[in-house]
Amino acid sequence: MAPSVLQNGGFLLAVVGTAALIAATGTSKWSVRDRPGDEEASLYRHKGLWQDCATTFSGFTQCGSLQGSSVLKPLFCIKGAFWAVRALMIIGVLLSVLGAMMSLFSLVLGSLEDSTKARMCLTAGVAIIIAGVCGITGASIYASHILASLKTSTYGGGHEASAQGGTPTYTFGPASFVGLMGGNVLVMAGILKSMAFREIMKAENAR
Repeated sequence: MAPSVLQNGGFLLAVVGTAALIAATGTSKWSVRDRPGDEEASLYRHKGLWQDCATTFSGFTQCGSLQGSSVLKPLFCIKGAFWAVRALMIIGVLLSVLGAMMSLFSLVLGSLEDSTKARMCLTAGVAIIIAGVCGITGASIYASHILASLKTSTYGGGHEASAQGGTPTYTFGPASFVGLMGGNVLVMAGILKSMAFREIMKAENAR
């Protein structure tokens, strides 16, 4: 396959994956409450990495900052796991942006030597792959805590407690899927950039 096709494909996937990772990191719908209605007359509640929000029946949404272990429950009993998810997503965003920018520069700067372009492709590919792994890991950690919360609710009387105004039960929100998808797309983009590096070096050595 032509190196230009691999480079362009890797760049486009990197842009898509980066956008998905940024959107997932910034949104407040990583988890949503699966039983509507509580003492606050909320239509539904949803949590992100930064905010805990409640939307009323009138359509008004009010959000508060996610600070303190009591706000993180029932999903995260261990506060360090939540901070790990935050850190992984931020690192993923930064590396994906850096990789996408390097990928763009290797495409638009036509005066560069092939060996320099190849090194930029490889560096961008490695950065993008690491970004994708960070996104996948962060989303997976969050998902594992949701699953643990659901299991506790199912086998520990959680639904009854929720119906009586006790600890609410949360399930998967769209942002967790977007983060996971973005991470996988970034890994694919990084693989294409690495393949482009190999093809560029083959073409240069054949001369």
